[in-house]
This record gives sequence, structure tokens and C-alpha cells, in this order.
Amino acid sequence: MDLSLSTRTVGDRTVVEVGGEIDVYTAPKLREQLVELVNDGSYHLVVDMEGVDFLDSTGLGVLVGGLKRVRAHEGSLRLVCNQERILKIFRITGLTKVFPIHTSVEDAVAATD
Repeated sequence: MDLSLSTRTVGDRTVVEVGGEIDVYTAPKLREQLVELVNDGSYHLVVDMEGVDFLDSTGLGVLVGGLKRVRAHEGSLRLVCNQERILKIFRITGLTKVFPIHTSVEDAVAATD
């Protein structure tokens, strides 16, 4: 399966909608998108993962890298995910302590965490 990416602006946040699989083959596409957004001055990102079917360690690494990039500019990276199989990966790896994870884009945009 391939990876689909689209971006939109909601308030002062840039929302990256991700669909498909984030794995060793597709993660570079997501990395490029995040790097491009930060380089263009978007430091407050929301990654909407509701359409993600699969996430591996390479994908986790890309998300952590994106978080480091935005934090270097006093920014934030919030995730949107309701899927138990994806949330479980974040819990097992301890990344629920690193990423704010929200149940909707609206909640992520409105949050002050």
C-alpha cells in the first residue's frame, strides 16, 4: 500500500493528513513533507493519522524527527489517532509521554498542551 499526504491550515496549525502505511518504504515521503513544512515556517503541526493502516519503527522515527524539528523553533507536533492498533504502538514504545495524542483534529488544534 502507498502513502497519501495532504496538508491544510486550521487556525494557526498546519494539519498533515496521512493515509495508508508508514513503513520503511513510505516514511521518507512523510519525512520530506515534515521537513518542507518546517523549512517553510510551519512550526505548529497536527499529524492526522486516522487514515493510517500500518506504522512501523521507521515511521515512529520520522515522527520523532519531526517533533525535534518543530521544537527547535519553539513549535509543537500533535497527533490525531483513535485506532487502537496504532495507539498500542505509541503506548508500548512509551511515546505517549512524548507526543500529545488527540481524538480529533478539532481537539488537537484547540489544545494548549
